[in-house]
Amino acid sequence: MLEEMNRTPAREKSTTELAADLSDEVKRLIRDELRLATAELQTKGKRFGLGAGLVGVAGVLAFFGAGVLVFAAILALALVLPGWLAAVIIGAVLLLGAGIGALAGKKQVGRAVPPVPEEAVGNVREDVEDIKQEVRS
Repeated sequence: MLEEMNRTPAREKSTTELAADLSDEVKRLIRDELRLATAELQTKGKRFGLGAGLVGVAGVLAFFGAGVLVFAAILALALVLPGWLAAVIIGAVLLLGAGIGALAGKKQVGRAVPPVPEEAVGNVREDVEDIKQEVRS
């Protein structure tokens, strides 16, 4: 990898030049890995935000669903009319929507956790192994 970036073959360079090349390559590698980690964390943050928003919507729907069901119970006790049945149906639909929203939100939050840049960490481990092998050679 180091030899690809430089035109002079490694065996023709002095130790000082090789050390300088290694230093430059490590700096570039670290910058690239930090950029990758930043991009990965941004993606996970967006997923977490979307999931949290969906869970919030589910909570609001559940709140209104519960309110409608309470209202339906009041109507059912106060008057024996078909109006309460309509309120029960609407309340059940709202609670069903809340359940679907909660499941979708949970799925999005699950995709964002753990908030660790796994790809970048894996790349750094591979790079460290490559450098160890180069030093041994």
